[in-house]
Amino acid sequence: MAGKGNATDDELTNLPGVGAATAKKLAAAKLDTVAKIAASSASDLKAAGLTAATTTKVLAAATAATAASAAKKGASSAKKGASKAKRAATDSASKAKSAAKSAAKAVKSTSKKAVEKGTSVAEKVVESTKEAATSLKTSNAEDGRKGDTINVPKSVKDMPWFKKR
Repeated sequence: MAGKGNATDDELTNLPGVGAATAKKLAAAKLDTVAKIAASSASDLKAAGLTAATTTKVLAAATAATAASAAKKGASSAKKGASKAKRAATDSASKAKSAAKSAAKAVKSTSKKAVEKGTSVAEKVVESTKEAATSLKTSNAEDGRKGDTINVPKSVKDMPWFKKR
């Protein structure tokens, strides 16, 4: 129990204006931690036996120490939160990169299939065009000309549009 009292006394004696005697007065008034002193009022400290000047110093120092401790805890939790956020961002980035690679592979595969299909269709069209071209080259005339014989009018009067009148 004496060890615990010494730790409390050391904590309180770190405040400006608080010596061993003042620490005993504060402990007797159940203000044995810096947080309790910061939460108390000036009248509570005066009731514990502190002077007005010492009360002002101790209250200001305890409030500042508590705020610094809270800021330190907040910074620590902010650092942990930043670390978690960084890990989450890294995980998200790697997942996005993996998804992008998968999508790129799928697009490449699909486009390759489309090109192959287009090539096979084009080859079929070329083959059917060649077959049609060879069938047009049949010889119907006796004089060796290809295609049907063409009747060329000898004058304008022999043309069909002229005969309509």
